[in-house]
Formats: sequence, structure tokens, C-alpha cells
Amino acid sequence: MRIGFIGLGTMGQPMARHLLRGGHQLALYARRPETLQPFLDEDVQAFKSPAEVAAVSDVVVLMVTATCDVEELLFSDAGVVTGAKPGTLVIDMSTISPEATSAFAVRLAANQLDMLDAPVSGGPHGAKQATLTIMVGGHKNVFERAQPVFGCLGTNIVHVGDHGAGQVVKACHQLLLLVTAEGVAESLALAQNCGVDPGAAHQVMMSGIASSRVLDLFGNRMVARQFDAGIPVRLYRKDLQIVLDLAKESGAKVPGAILTMDHLSNLASAGHGDTDLSILITALEQSLARE
Repeated sequence: MRIGFIGLGTMGQPMARHLLRGGHQLALYARRPETLQPFLDEDVQAFKSPAEVAAVSDVVVLMVTATCDVEELLFSDAGVVTGAKPGTLVIDMSTISPEATSAFAVRLAANQLDMLDAPVSGGPHGAKQATLTIMVGGHKNVFERAQPVFGCLGTNIVHVGDHGAGQVVKACHQLLLLVTAEGVAESLALAQNCGVDPGAAHQVMMSGIASSRVLDLFGNRMVARQFDAGIPVRLYRKDLQIVLDLAKESGAKVPGAILTMDHLSNLASAGHGDTDLSILITALEQSLARE
């Protein structure tokens, strides 16, 4: 299959490489030329615009940061829509607004282009190991058409509904992850404040009913004070804003998300926007110190 891939960051680079290893022909575009460097010795084509990538592709995959990035890459003068042939499939694997995603699907359909929203979970490790969980929104028949792509990238691939549903499920996933991380930070900070070794508390909680992958991953980093790895605060803050917007639109109550957003915003304002989410524990420690 001829696949165009746009977005060669921490997640995108290993994903693109798995598609190449899966036997697909790759056409690449990167807004930062240096991210193309690892592919210069590979059998790929690099282009100067999304339109040029789309012109030679049956499927175009986007893996970028924000809603505005996706809109620009799709609909600018040199965007995907300008170059894509009728019937081209656009798969957006970014984490963006569900409402905007549904609107993008309508605009693409007006240009005879299909779309799936397919955000992922699993982080950089899952991208490198091709073990991502992929939640997909869009028409069922289009989802089936995309299986050769998804099969190279993930191990748990679920069609969750129509356009935008993938982004809704990703927002729900991030809500649970972040509120759980807040709970982990609160628990470990409380243990420390009461004179108990947070490492010992973490060990006990990992063997109890409170155990979770979030407690394992972020709890370990909090205990070890390892704040320099993983996905940064600013990206989780972006995701949580999507959650809050979705809750407002739907009338859902998300008090845990509001509290967690306050802590993430404070961390970002203090210069920790590019630091791993595990630094969340310091927001609790500082709060306890002020009281």
C-alpha cells in the first residue's frame, strides 16, 4: 500500500518505520526537516508539502500535536486536500478535538476523501514496540480498509463509532489516566508527609486492589524523582483541555479533571511544561508545604 506519513516526532518516527517494515511504500512530510534524518538511508520518498505526499498516496496518516496542526495540514493551500485523489483515505492518529474531527470528516467527504480518527494509547514505548491501542472513529467499511495500516502499529484495535468517536474515547482515557495520576501523587505525598517512606507505600499499593499501570509507571518515577522521561506535562494539559471542553459541551461533571488541570497549569506556569507528568507530585508537596 502507498502510505503518506505526516508527523515524525517521538511517536511518529517509530510508527512510520513499522509501516515501512510492513512492506508499505512510504511518502514522508515533516515540518521540522531534521526529523527526516533517520529515514535518509531508507527506501522512502520525502516531499516538501502535505499536498505532494497526498498526490502519491492511497492512505495519508497524520500524527501531530494539536487540532490547529491537523486543520492546517489538511486544508491549507498546500494541504492534503489540494493534492489527494478522490477515494484517498485520511487517518488522523493525533489526539485532538472530537468536535473538530467530525467537522474535518465532513469537509474531507465534500472532496471525496474518506477519514478515520484513530488516536492511540501506549506512549513512546508502545509506538516503538508496535503494541499501541488504537481507538477508531468513522465508517465501519472504511475501518476495515485501514486494517493493513493499523496491523503494523498496534495490538488492540477497536472501532468505537462514527466520526469523532475515537477522539471521545481518547478523551475519556486521558481523563481516567490523569485523575488516577493525581490520586497517585496525592497518596505518595500524603505518605511522605506522615513520615512513611513513599517507596514502601508504593510497593504495598502495587500489590493491593489499588494497583494500576498508572500507579506502576508514574508512581515509580515519583518515588525515584525521575521527571525527565516520557510524555510532557504540556501535552497532557492539552489533552485535559479537550476533556474539559467535551464535558462542558455534553453537560458532564468532571471535578477531578478540574483539580488536575489546576495542578498541570501551575506546573506549566512554573516552567515544567516539558517535564514528565510524574512531576505532578511536586504540586502536591508544594501545596502541603504552604498549609
